[in-house]
Amino acid sequence: MNIRIGNGYDIHRLVTGRPLILGGVEIAHTVGLLGHSDADVLTHAIMDAMLGALSLGDIGHYFPPTDPQWQGANSLKLLEQVNQLIIDKGWHINNIDSVIVAEKPKMKSHLIAMRTKLAETLNINPEQVGIKATTNEQLGPVGREEGIAVYAVVLLVKE
Repeated sequence: MNIRIGNGYDIHRLVTGRPLILGGVEIAHTVGLLGHSDADVLTHAIMDAMLGALSLGDIGHYFPPTDPQWQGANSLKLLEQVNQLIIDKGWHINNIDSVIVAEKPKMKSHLIAMRTKLAETLNINPEQVGIKATTNEQLGPVGREEGIAVYAVVLLVKE
C-alpha cells in the first residue's frame, strides 16, 4: 500500500459584514472571515493538505483569487473538485486531522456538524475527519481576534 501525507495551513482576517463559515457550517458570530470565496479556512487548509500530499501545488493554483468565477464560491464545492482530482489519480483519504485556532467563538458545539459536513462532501466516514479547536492564548493576530487560522494534515492511501 502506498501512503502520502500532506499538510495545509490557512488564515483569514475577521471582518464585519461577512458570515463565519468553517467546515461548511455557518456559525453565528459578530464577525466573519474575509476572502475571495466564502473564506472557509478549515476547508481551505484541508484542500491544501490533500494537494500537498501528491505534490499538486495549492488551492491558489486551481482557484486563484484573481479569477472572478471563484468570487463568493462555496468552499465545499471546491473541496469536491479537489477530492475528485485525488480520486482520479488513484488515491483516497485515509484520514484528516485538523486544528482550528480561534479565540472566539468557542467551537466545541460546532465540531460534530463540521465533521459531518466535510465527511459527506468527501464521501468518507465522519470518524475519518478529526477536528480540534484551541485558542492562541491571546498571542499574535489570532490571539487579538483579528483572524482565524487552521492547520490540517491528510493521509492519502493508494492500494
